[in-house]
Amino acid sequence: MNQRPPPPGIDASVPSPARIYDSLIGGKDNYAADRQVAARLMEINPNIQSSAIENRAFLGRAVRYIAGQGVDQFLDIGTGLPTRENVHQVAQAFHADARVLYVDYDPGVVAHARALLGKAPNVSVLEADLRDPDTILDEARRTLDFDRPVAVLLIAVLHFIPDADDPHALVRRLRDALPPGSYVAVSHTTADLGAETGDTATAEYSRMSSAQAVHRDRAAIARFMDGLEPVEPGVEFITRWRPDGAPRPPEHAVFYGAVGRKPLNNADG
Repeated sequence: MNQRPPPPGIDASVPSPARIYDSLIGGKDNYAADRQVAARLMEINPNIQSSAIENRAFLGRAVRYIAGQGVDQFLDIGTGLPTRENVHQVAQAFHADARVLYVDYDPGVVAHARALLGKAPNVSVLEADLRDPDTILDEARRTLDFDRPVAVLLIAVLHFIPDADDPHALVRRLRDALPPGSYVAVSHTTADLGAETGDTATAEYSRMSSAQAVHRDRAAIARFMDGLEPVEPGVEFITRWRPDGAPRPPEHAVFYGAVGRKPLNNADG
């Protein structure tokens, strides 16, 4: 397999969440160690790969929906490696001057993003951790206009935040900083379709990769939407969240997805 060498300082022998995900969705910026984890996950649950692909499709649908509501600013936290139909490409199909700030804590992801996305118009890249929301918000205020609605995207990232770090409080901090009319989109892994398989996959993922993962049930994921007006159909398996065609069975979705809007100060209109 021909591929670029890893950026300086990146150890390709240590699997990373972004590269494992990249492998699952058919990307090229992953290495043997990442593919080994992906293969092991598919042994445990053959639907893991289709779930990752469906999660990427959910991201696209969420961005299209939000952009269709007139929002042209996006804060994508835990962006992962660049691939097809990146957020700025989807958003700029609606609004040519849409602005996007990509954020990831993985220096390898940031290096790739700066190389492949950083030259795109109205695109910025920040190396920062979701557990440091104030740093993210400080940069977002420099990059985006917080006098107008902003969409925060938390796609397949919150399941890497353990309960000890209070992920719900982190989302509240971001939500509270947003202008009225802003949106928050979330996707998150769950074991609701099979606890035993889900627990085994989570344990193997945490053992083999550089990150610890945690499943949450629908109720815990719904709490990320507290204080927001849910977009129909609310918290739902990603295959059933506004599908472009007939929805695939939920077995192809180890993720729940949801989008919510921060209420306006006054009545709509």
